Amino acid sequence: MSSSSRGPGAGARRRRTRCRRCRACVRTECGDCHFCRDMKKFGGPGRMKQSCLLRQCTAPVLPHTAVCLLCGEAGKEDTVEGEEEKFALSLMECTICNEIVHPGCLKMGKAEGVINAEIPNCWECPRCTQEGRTSKDSGEGPGRRRTDNGEEGASLGSGWKLTEEPPLPPPPPRRKGPLPAGPPPEDVPGPPKRKERESGNEPPTPKKKKPKPPLASAEGPAVPSPSPQREKLERFKRMCQLLERVPDTSSSSSDSDSDSDSSGTSLSEDEAPGEARNGRRPARGSSGEKENRGGRRAVRPGSGGPLLSWPLGPAPPPRPPQLERHVVRPPPRSPEPDTLPLAAGSDHPLPRAAWLRVFQHLGPRDLCVCMRVCRTWSRWCYDKRLWPRMDLSRRKSLTPPMLSGVVRRQPRALDLSWTGVSKKQLMWLLNRLQGLQELVLSGCSWLSVSALGSAPLPALRLLDLRWIEDVKDSQLRELLLPPPDTKPGQTESRGRLQGVAELRLAGLELTDASLRLLLRHAPQLSALDLSHCAHVGDPSVHLLTAPTSPLRETLVHLNLAGCHRLTDHCLPLFRRCPRLRRLDLRSCRQLSPEACARLAAAGPPGPFRCPEEKLLLKDS
Repeated sequence: MSSSSRGPGAGARRRRTRCRRCRACVRTECGDCHFCRDMKKFGGPGRMKQSCLLRQCTAPVLPHTAVCLLCGEAGKEDTVEGEEEKFALSLMECTICNEIVHPGCLKMGKAEGVINAEIPNCWECPRCTQEGRTSKDSGEGPGRRRTDNGEEGASLGSGWKLTEEPPLPPPPPRRKGPLPAGPPPEDVPGPPKRKERESGNEPPTPKKKKPKPPLASAEGPAVPSPSPQREKLERFKRMCQLLERVPDTSSSSSDSDSDSDSSGTSLSEDEAPGEARNGRRPARGSSGEKENRGGRRAVRPGSGGPLLSWPLGPAPPPRPPQLERHVVRPPPRSPEPDTLPLAAGSDHPLPRAAWLRVFQHLGPRDLCVCMRVCRTWSRWCYDKRLWPRMDLSRRKSLTPPMLSGVVRRQPRALDLSWTGVSKKQLMWLLNRLQGLQELVLSGCSWLSVSALGSAPLPALRLLDLRWIEDVKDSQLRELLLPPPDTKPGQTESRGRLQGVAELRLAGLELTDASLRLLLRHAPQLSALDLSHCAHVGDPSVHLLTAPTSPLRETLVHLNLAGCHRLTDHCLPLFRRCPRLRRLDLRSCRQLSPEACARLAAAGPPGPFRCPEEKLLLKDS
């Protein structure tokens, strides 16, 4: 079958995809190569759209949409067990003609094709092998791959190779200056001069010239000229090596001079001053002393300094600036209108303040309906006085529009309990909600809650961390201790929960060591929830009510329900708390109802009432 009868696009190359199994695929971005510095996540403009150099797959596979050119079906090697049968039903891509076929559809044996052992589903098909075609005949193919396996320290130029031909020596640098004085060698034929052609003495030239063999030099046999593909690859290697040697665009001229000397290419000293490399004079304002786009300094010809020349290709893109990682907030918006414009051209008689009083009686759903009436109402309904509390609890995922809507409304209370919020999302929210007073994170994972350790919350008064899994003393220590990155000269070490008045820690594995840290770094607690904490017992109550405890004078509400290690011996200790108004001891197995009744009758300064068993309340 001829290649012309195989349909349109028979030789079109299919783009391969990641194998997601090699070492390069499973690693993370290095953050240092020029592709990573271009990414938006590292502060770049995001124009190259290329993956990290160390994450380029070493064994790319065919896409799942690839089908056989002959039968139109996908690979079916999973349906058989024998090795020969698997090979006959698998898709193979030719590195020369780029055709994807089943070897069984070609009716040829496995030995008639040349299989590429480095790249999966890649070979030289039997038809190209019989015709004597090689990979040099095709412009490009899938035979180019990485050899460093994504390891650190691999140079940019040495991590690639061509599997179809051995490496060739780099081409000699071209000389830009005029030839030395003297007659040209007689054995080297050259083109006829212009005067000879005009005078008609030009010797007859045949229409087709046979290629002459390369001339042998005195040093040895002539080196064959490299292919354009190889020459292009060698040029790319040298460019990458020069990029490695010049780490910064603001390098001095001496650094760029040394780079140009090491590249082995320089401007000839025989050129006249003021002439450019192409023989033209430089334009005004474009002196050779200015830096080019690649960040290297070009010296004016004739000044004795070298200049980068061939075989360098186009100038590499400039390195994006390294931005400081801090919170960047948008500029303030334009002031909102005070009146509502009508279709007739006049304004509504009610001002904005009156409309906001009406909107305060609406719920979140009704406010969202009002936002779709007109643009003015939409801007008015974003007022933070209309959104004192936002509830996003029990949502499996939080989308970026949800997070942006929360930040625009600036609520005072935010409920994210039992949601799939990530650490990155929570940190993004907390850095933009500086007025947040109540935060509910019950049921979330500690991996997400750990964002509290790096987010400033100056106005926080209530923090709910109930039923968070896998919380140990070490995690609570990170949350309670002051931030390590304090400013130079700062002597006061304030904890992150220094101003919190209500803390809910139900269901956590708290120990006495955590309670000591809590007493030291959260001294203003008035409400504390330690219910269903398995390690809370009589020594914990002694710590809370000790004379040195700051919570002895501030505790108003204390919840110890479900703490099975509490006994009747700890009940007299609660008389040390004069401001205690609510004490919940329900579901404590070792506490007797009689002892709780005696405590309610005596109580700290006044008696308690018991609406339920082991629940002590005092009217304020």
